[in-house]
Amino acid sequence: MDDGNKKGKDGEVREQVVTYEIYAEMPDDGKRYEIFDGKLELMSPGPNIFHQAISGKLYLLVQSCISNYIVLYAPLDVILSKTNVMQPDLVLVSKDRWEIVSKRGVEGAPDLAVEILSPGSRKRDRVRKHAVYEKHGVPEYWIVDPTARTLEQFVLVDGRYRVGELFEEQDRVASERFPCVSFAVDELFKGDVLERLASLS
Repeated sequence: MDDGNKKGKDGEVREQVVTYEIYAEMPDDGKRYEIFDGKLELMSPGPNIFHQAISGKLYLLVQSCISNYIVLYAPLDVILSKTNVMQPDLVLVSKDRWEIVSKRGVEGAPDLAVEILSPGSRKRDRVRKHAVYEKHGVPEYWIVDPTARTLEQFVLVDGRYRVGELFEEQDRVASERFPCVSFAVDELFKGDVLERLASLS
């Protein structure tokens, strides 16, 4: 693959717009990438083990939704458009919308996207991904903060996200869109394995 840049008629070096097709043809180098408005970006270093344990716990806690939803988790391409491809930590897609699930990933807006914050992903998840998910009409977006031990819910209303709720400690996560969801936030961080991982330096 070339360096991703092209020279215009005036000799100015211009960055090539990266589409999903270009991204899909890249050789696998073991790294994870996302595309923001046609710009290929390397994700921060792989999620730490505590992050991965929380992701696994969340996947188990939303199994109450599997009658009506397809539950998928990273690594997974969510192809929102040719030039916006995200890799959320977890998504729910209604079984009424099977047509957006393909071998390539999820091709369109999932019903729910979840990001678990890592030290290097806070701005990306809170600002940039928030804007991309909003732009492409993802109905609900959750941000899990392992440091604060909170779950922040954003709900799409008239094309814009509003804060639905900030859940913490023993608050039970609830959603009008997902009545199948019912767990206390602190359940995400409970268990001997999670508590031991949290204590690692």
